[in-house]
Amino acid sequence: MSISIFIAKLLGTSMLVISVGLFFNRDFFQSILEDYCKNAALVFFGGVLALVVGLSIVLNHNVWELSWRVIITIYGWGGIIKGIWLIMFPRNLKRFVAFYTRNKTALMVQASAVFIFGVVLAYYGWTA
Repeated sequence: MSISIFIAKLLGTSMLVISVGLFFNRDFFQSILEDYCKNAALVFFGGVLALVVGLSIVLNHNVWELSWRVIITIYGWGGIIKGIWLIMFPRNLKRFVAFYTRNKTALMVQASAVFIFGVVLAYYGWTA
């Protein structure tokens, strides 16, 4: 199994489950966001986890071609950027959580995007 197929199965399936969970439990996920930004250790751990996952993807799959595989690479670079941001600028997280708290549809828009990318990756991962 190629690395692209493996990562597509892993990310695609995870993204589908998480996005569907967001659709059905929006209030619960908003409370998770609020609790998350109040815990400094959890924010730091989330940054380290995002950085390690992003680096793992990029080091094994830095593919810049015009196909579905570039979604995996962009996801990896996004993880690196998010990890660095959470580790270096953790106090900025409160502004983002406040935005999601004020704007109820923002979380649903993000969940929709995650769902679409999850469908694409799961399709190519499980049908390849």
